Amino acid sequence: MADALDDKLGYVFKDRDLLKRALTHAGANHSRSNERLEFLGDRVLGIVVARTLYDLYPDEQEGSLTHRLHALVRWEACAKVGEALGLWDHLALTKSEMSGAGGRGRGPIIGSACEAIIAAIYLDGGFPAARDFILRFWDFRNFEPEMRDAKTRLQEWAQGRGKDAAAPVYQVVSRDGPDHAPHFVIEVRVPGHDPARGEGGSKRDAEQDAAGKLLARVTA
Repeated sequence: MADALDDKLGYVFKDRDLLKRALTHAGANHSRSNERLEFLGDRVLGIVVARTLYDLYPDEQEGSLTHRLHALVRWEACAKVGEALGLWDHLALTKSEMSGAGGRGRGPIIGSACEAIIAAIYLDGGFPAARDFILRFWDFRNFEPEMRDAKTRLQEWAQGRGKDAAAPVYQVVSRDGPDHAPHFVIEVRVPGHDPARGEGGSKRDAEQDAAGKLLARVTA
């Protein structure tokens, strides 16, 4: 199994424990989880993406480059790479997540693991190895960056309805799970429309999910 993943990653770990930790979700083993690696991997990804965009788009200004950066480092972009690598089948997860009960958080879990793998490669093989991994799997040219996240787009849509339009209101419906692996349900309301609910491992992710669902409905 490990050899098969090495082939997909295009990198062979000298320290196999780093790879094991990168694939361990906090719910399965909090003391040996990938959370610290995820923190580091996010920063390594950010500097590689920023430098690559700087070189690829010499005529673009800061604002445009920032939008591209955000599109390429968001968890959705990491989850897309993680899905292509088949990371889900290699993760150490809780029984509920493995059985599908935690499937609602599959994307963020895979995205986090992908960032953790970037950090693990960085620690194991240095910055060039991590950079090569990112350049191999992130497509810097053939993508259409969504310049605004779902909350921003919903806010702009609501404001565009007239001078008396009210801004979207977000409310926490529930928060379940342990502190190291919470699950939020958040409802967003815009006057004149049925509310929408979103879910995620953080308030931000749940708000984005709710905003995206309501936006899809009102602009359909």
